[in-house]
Amino acid sequence: MTPSEPAHANPLAAHFAAMARNNAWSNLRLYRACLSLTDAAFAERRVSFFPSLQLTLNHILLVDRYYFDALTDGGEGLTIFDNELPYPRAADLFDAQARSDQRLLVFCESLADGDLQRDVRIDRGPSVGIQREIIGAVLPHLFVHQIHHRGQVHAMLSGTLAAPPQLDEFFLAADAPLRAAELHELERLRGPR
Repeated sequence: MTPSEPAHANPLAAHFAAMARNNAWSNLRLYRACLSLTDAAFAERRVSFFPSLQLTLNHILLVDRYYFDALTDGGEGLTIFDNELPYPRAADLFDAQARSDQRLLVFCESLADGDLQRDVRIDRGPSVGIQREIIGAVLPHLFVHQIHHRGQVHAMLSGTLAAPPQLDEFFLAADAPLRAAELHELERLRGPR
């Protein structure tokens, strides 16, 4: 994984792949801080919409799965939310989030600009039914959702012994030497291609 990819014949699709890479990187940084906490501190009640690090990070993962399921026509729909706390421990949740991030990255890397117009069917439940969107609308929604709730986690971390990590960066070629260890860790999480 490199900070910036070479010129791409599909610039908008390449942008979404870059967003997916940055998403995985931000999650790696956030989870490094969370993994330094005890299980009790991770689950401790705090001030936020979802009142703990544990609940907020599980919510991020479940929403990722929900939209990825819609993007890939997986058929699970709202059943993804049947268990709102599938991973009580930070280590298990990190593993699940890293796998989810890698699936999203592979999906985004496979896209061409024309794919962004493909229909996506999202199960919104009995009161709304099936909502139709396009890939090019669902992906930004998913990334904004992640950013929004990572900000809440970042704020909650400031009330713990773990230092909140810097999350306001994006992959820039000039930063690659400074981020070599993190880029290597992201490649390790990605596994063989």
